[in-house]
Amino acid sequence: MYKEMGYEMKIYKLSSQDDVYRYKKSVVICFKGKRKVLSTGPNNGGYRTDLTAVFNNDGNPGAGMASALRAATYEEHMHIIAKEDLGIDPKRATGLNTAAYMENLSIKSLTFQDFTVTALVTAGIRVNGGRVGDPATWHEKSGVSYEVKPGTINIILFIDADLSPDALARALVTCTEAKTAVLQELLAPSRYSMGIATGSGTDGSIIVCNAESDTHLTNAGKHCKLGEYIGKVVMDAVREALFLQSGMNQESQHNIICRMDRFGITEDLIWAIYDKMNIPDKLSRAEYTHRLHVLCRDDKMVTYTSLYAHLLDQLLWGMISEKEAWMAGRELLYLMGMEPEGDEADLQKMIGHFRDGLAELAQKDISSFAACSSKNSDAKEGSMVQEESGEISKIYGL
Repeated sequence: MYKEMGYEMKIYKLSSQDDVYRYKKSVVICFKGKRKVLSTGPNNGGYRTDLTAVFNNDGNPGAGMASALRAATYEEHMHIIAKEDLGIDPKRATGLNTAAYMENLSIKSLTFQDFTVTALVTAGIRVNGGRVGDPATWHEKSGVSYEVKPGTINIILFIDADLSPDALARALVTCTEAKTAVLQELLAPSRYSMGIATGSGTDGSIIVCNAESDTHLTNAGKHCKLGEYIGKVVMDAVREALFLQSGMNQESQHNIICRMDRFGITEDLIWAIYDKMNIPDKLSRAEYTHRLHVLCRDDKMVTYTSLYAHLLDQLLWGMISEKEAWMAGRELLYLMGMEPEGDEADLQKMIGHFRDGLAELAQKDISSFAACSSKNSDAKEGSMVQEESGEISKIYGL
């Protein structure tokens, strides 16, 4: 068995009998037959039928070190990696670049009757997540090089069936939808807006199919079994890769700050607000942070915060008015033990009410929060009953 630095180089064999290798900070698939490839890679990207290998390369030079191109262009840089590092023909290979570790690769595979779908994914989204349509940072000029950040979610999707060119393109769409669905479920934040991330600005995908297969397919949309299986394997692989690379999963996201940091609410900001409060017997930062961490994982607080965040989302999307958002948002803040003021609030004011309320609430221990929340809930429920009773009396003339 081939080995490098104690790791087995040959890590997987696809149903097509193609071997998957991991070496030189890369994952490489070497083809044993004719394959059709659709790639977003800068080297030999697009639709190709003459390639012999595809790869995913970790371009992270190490903590605190800047990533630099080894050539004048990104395309030439990837050619050098293929030839000098990986020993494959740069004219007949396409690749992706990432900052994720190849040791955190996730491989998922499913078979349905006469085809097999396999996804090989590296992923991380905490630093470079973005929502499609977010403000961009640069515009490419012809003939002028530009800064390239390593891709964050890279997917190599291998379909052991022969797909028509249009079906291969449709597979790319389905693959992308699957990735975005996982980010939606995990409420992964954009780092460039208040939105939920749909990916990073530098994600890459390579779709490969077996041109020598006896199974011929012409559709990869959601209504056919191929589309279903693409969705399943990509979603499973993206979920696992996100956890392996950055620890992101349902448990880690069960946190107030994780739900609200895309709205500018961070641990440092909450502490800064508390530190400026003119109150006696202030807590040390260590004790305050401890109480904030406990509060941020409280089941009720996470639930109410999730509902509050979705109100802000719907307000951003134009699905509800400011009046409607604040009407429900104020009730949620009250249930959390906060005491918001005012009959009206726009998006920024709603964020501010939550931010200031959390800063004040975090100084209490969790038992105090529970008592305060329960008291507010009981009082509000009684008030609502009285209001409803009064409205009923008016309707029926009582």
